[in-house]
Amino acid sequence: MNLSRRNFLQTSGTSLVSAAILGQLPLSLFGCGNMMGRLSFGFQIWTIREKLIADFPGTLKMMADLGYKEVEMCSPLGYGFDSLNEIKGPEMRKIIEDSGLTCTSSHYSLGELRDHLDNRIQWAHDLGMKQMILASFWLPEDASVDDYRKACDELNVIGEKTKKAGIQMGFHNHHMEFEKRGDELIYDALLDQLDPDLVKMQFQVAVVNIGYKAADYFKKYPGRFISAHLSDWVSKEESVPIGKGMVDWPAFFEAAKTGGVKNFYAEINPDFFEESVKFLNNL
Repeated sequence: MNLSRRNFLQTSGTSLVSAAILGQLPLSLFGCGNMMGRLSFGFQIWTIREKLIADFPGTLKMMADLGYKEVEMCSPLGYGFDSLNEIKGPEMRKIIEDSGLTCTSSHYSLGELRDHLDNRIQWAHDLGMKQMILASFWLPEDASVDDYRKACDELNVIGEKTKKAGIQMGFHNHHMEFEKRGDELIYDALLDQLDPDLVKMQFQVAVVNIGYKAADYFKKYPGRFISAHLSDWVSKEESVPIGKGMVDWPAFFEAAKTGGVKNFYAEINPDFFEESVKFLNNL
């Protein structure tokens, strides 16, 4: 009658684990839910942006019917998607959710985060997002590592403001951040300069085509990542549906747990969306 919660767990833990091993209780009770359960996969709108702008509800419904559960937007204000920018946040959320999707993230330009941060935070709240991703610094091709460090300092300040609003700031890489300046890799400098609490990373798996594996970074920098863009490749120039290329997907998803990844968005050739989501949902 007076047994405390702590004493109960201490005295009954062994028998509970034994029951799970024997199949009498679900392993999810012991923190194995991610290993045993199904992940929710989304898509980034960039590669189908023209179709989405032409028919926003219809295109979302098409993607949901293929098997996607989440959508990552590009902020209409920063990307110049005028027709989408005319849709108020709550109305856009209803359209997205009526299609069978949820909007869990969006890309933003640095200019709009500098000049319209409060507005964009409110838009993120309106759509139910918990994360905002800077798409790129878009520095000049000859930018130095110090130039990137200064840009990181600015993003840390922005990330502090979004954190106070309950939204996690993130940074999305392209291939340019995997260039070297002397012996220093730009991406490593970004990880060193960005505040791990204020700015998480969104890893673009496409850099596998120049020799950099997402799983290696997830393991090297635990907890630094919030999401990933999925794609697959057979060479530097040729992409293929997810599951048909060089990425070791079981190793990727195992390492993603260490990296802290919460969301996975396919950013691929539109012709690959159907085959890719079938592969992902059958993992």
